Amino acid sequence: MTRSLLDAVRAARVARLATHNPNGAIDVVPITFALVDDDTILTVVDHKPKRTTELQRLDNIRFDPSVTVLVDHYEDDWARLWWVRLRGQAEVVDAPPAALLEPLIRKYEQYRTVVPVGPLVSITVTGVRGWSAAGDYGRA
Repeated sequence: MTRSLLDAVRAARVARLATHNPNGAIDVVPITFALVDDDTILTVVDHKPKRTTELQRLDNIRFDPSVTVLVDHYEDDWARLWWVRLRGQAEVVDAPPAALLEPLIRKYEQYRTVVPVGPLVSITVTGVRGWSAAGDYGRA
């Protein structure tokens, strides 16, 4: 994977997390995230309104830790399109230590105002594939 695509992932504000539910279906939700050291993705259950804090994605990860994260960029100038798919193994950390939250707090001003207190998902990246219209693509 080229450095420019990994830098684009690092700067992206939102991604999509795909998990496997016990019925065999795939559940996909948008997430805020931080890419740490090119091989770990962190996301946390935060204060945005939710019907419950017992989120399906957390149950799914506990059932099957294999996940996929998709980060992409679209605009009408198709010469600027790109996407990166990161596959990995996720772990739910119910009471994350403050140090694990730091990359997210640095990236998102909202987390500096209201520090997340929900469970954190830590994803160890096992495979990366990406593409861009600028010709940056490949596997890592």
